[in-house]
Amino acid sequence: MTPDRINTLLVFAALAAVAGVAAYYLARYLKGSITISLPRTAFNGGEQVEGSFQLITRKEVNANNLTAALVATETTRERGYKGRTTTHTREIYRGGQTLEHARVYPAGYQGSYNFKIAAPEGAQPFGQDSALGSALGLLTSFGRRIDWRVEVRLDAEGVDLAASRKISVGRSGFF
Repeated sequence: MTPDRINTLLVFAALAAVAGVAAYYLARYLKGSITISLPRTAFNGGEQVEGSFQLITRKEVNANNLTAALVATETTRERGYKGRTTTHTREIYRGGQTLEHARVYPAGYQGSYNFKIAAPEGAQPFGQDSALGSALGLLTSFGRRIDWRVEVRLDAEGVDLAASRKISVGRSGFF
């Protein structure tokens, strides 16, 4: 293959990828939307994360379930061989509630829902439940981050409707 032909194929592949992503978001937009409202975004372990959301459908949606969840993801950065940095992200907590089971939402549906999800009592990593554990955690947690979010998802045929809002979950007091 000539270099011009390879460049043409690469441009075509990039355009196809962009078109695919655009089609996904267009399909999701045309299906409907979810808007989350939280009166506050900082919580201690054991507290209730309370909020509400509005579900709007633009066309008929055959749904399996409607859920609200509290999700924590851990992101670690490690410096490896020759100074290369690698990043790993994994879900470490998911707790929530199913608000509605299988249902057909008609086109133009607008519904408001409330949710309460208990933040886990041990929101801190293992071993940080004392002053010494917290101090050791500060020393060893460089390159490690835990992000919390409230996620609302309408599991539907085809493209799901989903929204999330970032929150913080910690402990009261410094140690």
